[in-house]
Amino acid sequence: MLAGALDLSRNPAFDWHAFAPEIVLVGTILVVLVADLIVPGRSSWQTSRFASIGVLGALVPVLTLAQDGADRFMFGDVDGGYAYAVDNYALALKGFFLVATYLTILLSVDYVGEGDYYQSEFYFLLLTSVLGMTVMASARDLITVFVALETISIPTYVLAGFRKHDRRSNEAGIKYYVVGVLSSALMLYGMSLIYGATQTTMLSQIRTSIPADGGAIIAVGVFLALIGFAFKVSAFPFHWWAPDTYEGAPTPVTAFLSVASKAGGFVALLNVIFFAFAENTDTKWWAVVAIFAVASMTWGNLGAIRQTNIVRMLAYSSIAQGGFILVPFAAYGIAQNEGNAEVATSAFQAVVVYLLVYGVMNLGAFAVVIAVARRTRSGEISSYDGLFQTAPALAVVMSLFLASLAGIPPLAGWFAKFTMFSAAIEAGQWSGITIAVIAGVNSVIAAFYYLNVVRAMWFKDATDEVRPARIPAALTSAIAMCTVGVVAVGVYPQIFGKIADLVTTQG
Repeated sequence: MLAGALDLSRNPAFDWHAFAPEIVLVGTILVVLVADLIVPGRSSWQTSRFASIGVLGALVPVLTLAQDGADRFMFGDVDGGYAYAVDNYALALKGFFLVATYLTILLSVDYVGEGDYYQSEFYFLLLTSVLGMTVMASARDLITVFVALETISIPTYVLAGFRKHDRRSNEAGIKYYVVGVLSSALMLYGMSLIYGATQTTMLSQIRTSIPADGGAIIAVGVFLALIGFAFKVSAFPFHWWAPDTYEGAPTPVTAFLSVASKAGGFVALLNVIFFAFAENTDTKWWAVVAIFAVASMTWGNLGAIRQTNIVRMLAYSSIAQGGFILVPFAAYGIAQNEGNAEVATSAFQAVVVYLLVYGVMNLGAFAVVIAVARRTRSGEISSYDGLFQTAPALAVVMSLFLASLAGIPPLAGWFAKFTMFSAAIEAGQWSGITIAVIAGVNSVIAAFYYLNVVRAMWFKDATDEVRPARIPAALTSAIAMCTVGVVAVGVYPQIFGKIADLVTTQG
């Protein structure tokens, strides 16, 4: 027994290189936490600079691991599976989360520095959330998935209500917290049922341990877990918290919630389905995902049309975009149900592509919203009237981001929409074609309200008083990087296409 306990062959040594991104983030979190004690003053550049350097530093081991190319596994054994994996799929998503967080920091520097905020606490919470995201990318165990998802969510509950003297921000934080607790409870209950039926929490073992007589329990467990994930990604009908939370939270936090936090929920969903239930279509998980996709696209777009506030419009747009992301996810399940592995792989890649593109264009749109609000002190869509006359550069880049969200070529959004439609159509069957048709109708609806803002910027006269305001260098840099990304990927989509190829290629 002692010899077995001391046998390290089944529990390989800790891989410091594989865990380096998380180690760098933990070190950065500790530095930011005590920054107010070791550095005099509370000026905005101090903690934000530590945070940005730490995030960029965490990217270095991601790149070195990608250059190495070897798949690495920890916390398990060959027979029982591994709870933590660092492969191409995990590295691509870690890189995305870190870049999205860096852009969020650029959006936040002056917004937080000029407001009534505790700066080190803000970045501490932001970095803690992204730590959960990087762990989620590598999570291959139900317990790891749950812990990572809670590490993502709990800091954002506080960030959503960070404007402590604003009742709308307080309401945003409370709503988000209540919904988050409910979703976690449902998801955890579903996971417990899955564990009860399979007697394992390892996703790879669940894939091969589903008993013939446990189909009903597994189906209920998967259904409850999907509902929990639907809350996290604000899919209809579990979306109702998103518009109020997005409007009440500080705008950089809203950008972070709509991109990185939402992507974290999608990655959790990808991990559980792809690594555990991809081949078990008897649970009909893909049908539930298809319903979420259709309902989210339709409700989100119809809700966005009626909005007069740009942040609420983008909140409903985020719900609709989540539905678009779920389309290739459903197509993946349909293809697996038909036994078409090649089409299923393409659909999986389409999910990753859409997540990456959505992150770039949505962060860019929110960056412009922050810049315009500095000039107009308003978040109303009417404040964008005549923006081309008063700030032509902002009008041009905002037009690019909105046109990309609408899927107009040659911008990045068209490539995301193309991969989405291709996945749904190639999946075949009436279900895939029907989803593609509904997505097409919703794309037209989305183009209406996106281009309505573009029309206001270019063809209407400015009516509100515009206050002279300098756009900070950090915010300008974020807008510039997102603009380059939207244009470059649209013109040369192979940039993200190659990343998508890598996520399904094992080292």
